[in-house]
Amino acid sequence: MAIIDLIQANPRIAIIVLSFIVTVFITTISYFMTDKVRMKEIKERQKELRKEMKSYKGNPEKMMEINQKMLEDMPEQLKLSMKPMMVTFIPIIILFGWLKATFALTAISGSWLWWYIGSSIIFSIVIRKGVGLQ
Repeated sequence: MAIIDLIQANPRIAIIVLSFIVTVFITTISYFMTDKVRMKEIKERQKELRKEMKSYKGNPEKMMEINQKMLEDMPEQLKLSMKPMMVTFIPIIILFGWLKATFALTAISGSWLWWYIGSSIIFSIVIRKGVGLQ
C-alpha cells in the first residue's frame, strides 16, 4: 500500500521513475536479444545504397534497381528488431493496465500517458546512446 500512497502523493515523479524502469527493462532486453553485428551490416549497406541512389537521380531505372536492393534487407531488419519486442509486449500490456488503473485516481489522471511517453522518449534516447544500440 505504501507504493500506492507514494504514487498518489507525487504522481508526476512516480510516472517518470516508472518510465525509467520500463525503459531500462526494454533496452536491456533489446541489447541482449538484438544481433548488433548483423544490424550494423544492414544499416551500413542501406547507407551505401542511399549514397549510390543520390548519384543516379536522373536515371529512374537505376534508382528503382537500387531501391529494390534496399527493400531486400527490410524483412531481415524487421525480424531482428521484432524479436525483442515480442518478449516485452505482454509485460508492457499488463503494466499499462495497472498504470491506467493506478493513475486514474491521481492529479494527472488525464495526462499520465503523455507524461509516460515524454519521459520514456527522453530516457530511451539517452540509454540507447549510452549502450550503443543506435
